[in-house]
Amino acid sequence: MKKCVVLSDSFKGSISSTEIGRIVKEECVRQFTGCAVSAVPVADGGEGTAECFEAALGAVRIPVKVSGPFGEQIDTFYVRKGKTAVIEMAKAAGLPLAAGRLDPLNATTYGVGEMMRHALENGCEELVLGLGGSATNDAGCGMASALGVRFYNTEGQLFIPVGGTLGNIADVDCRGLEQFGKMNIRAMCDIENPLVGKCGAAYVFAPQKGADEKTVQFLDRGLAHFADVVRDVLGQEVSALPGAGAAGGMGAGVAALLKGDLQPGIEVVMDLIHFEEMVCGADLVITGEGRLDDQSLNGKAVIGVARRAKKLGIPVVALVGDYDKAVLEDAYEAGVTAVFGINQQIVTLEKARAEAPHMLRLACRNLFAYAKALRA
Repeated sequence: MKKCVVLSDSFKGSISSTEIGRIVKEECVRQFTGCAVSAVPVADGGEGTAECFEAALGAVRIPVKVSGPFGEQIDTFYVRKGKTAVIEMAKAAGLPLAAGRLDPLNATTYGVGEMMRHALENGCEELVLGLGGSATNDAGCGMASALGVRFYNTEGQLFIPVGGTLGNIADVDCRGLEQFGKMNIRAMCDIENPLVGKCGAAYVFAPQKGADEKTVQFLDRGLAHFADVVRDVLGQEVSALPGAGAAGGMGAGVAALLKGDLQPGIEVVMDLIHFEEMVCGADLVITGEGRLDDQSLNGKAVIGVARRAKKLGIPVVALVGDYDKAVLEDAYEAGVTAVFGINQQIVTLEKARAEAPHMLRLACRNLFAYAKALRA
């Protein structure tokens, strides 16, 4: 083997994308001395997205002070490469920042908009926005407000909506965005959940943000009202838009208020790292994620990488923490050559996470030893 490319998502809670790349590279060159191994960490828009682009692109970290999920000032950052900024929404409005005080009725994405504003005011022309891990349910209204969008209630008063006050929106004025000219925004979104309903932002994700059943229903009604206002005032239908429910409805806000594009996170990653050029001449592409299941088929790391590699005729091996047997045929059809679960025995989740690096190394050692034997 002369060339191998590693493009793996992290195994959430156990092993990072960067560490996965390092282990795979070490075990590859152990069997194939002189093999050129490129390891690029990837993320789908959630936790670690900014760091992955920082490592993959050599992007520069830009420190900023913005509002946290409850209005307090926090120190955070986004990363920049040339005139492209990669902004991870969770760094201003994520669950870890709301630890111990989860409150989707009052959490805001205003700080995310402040990060975006900073990037635009400092010469960035493209914004890549990672959606995932949010503590919010405000449909991105806080974000939009920080960028100049104005929301009015039935009495004509200006306010910044949060999850608990979406139902008070009577009018929206997006003219404040004109100061930035035509914005090029791509939102990394690895889910296809709509904005409202049983599969929407509130019902599926709000419970993990601290919402009880009654609150979930209230939040869903607020999101539905937001969708109605957007339809009536802006002429855009977002209630059933795939991905609109991402990050507490922020997907809908990006699409409707900022006219941004919602795209599978892995597709955005591969565009930015110039995937086709990177894998040109590769004998093997290795990818992975914590669990390969039906959600993976919507375009997460493994399937996204496999689909592109298939067009180039390059075999793809997926190393995963676990997998659902029911999706294997679909994975093969998408372009995955083989799937290897790294867990060798039935253990508790805690033990599996603790031993993930060791088990991954063993799986890689077996994989490359077998590959070398086949080439002998």
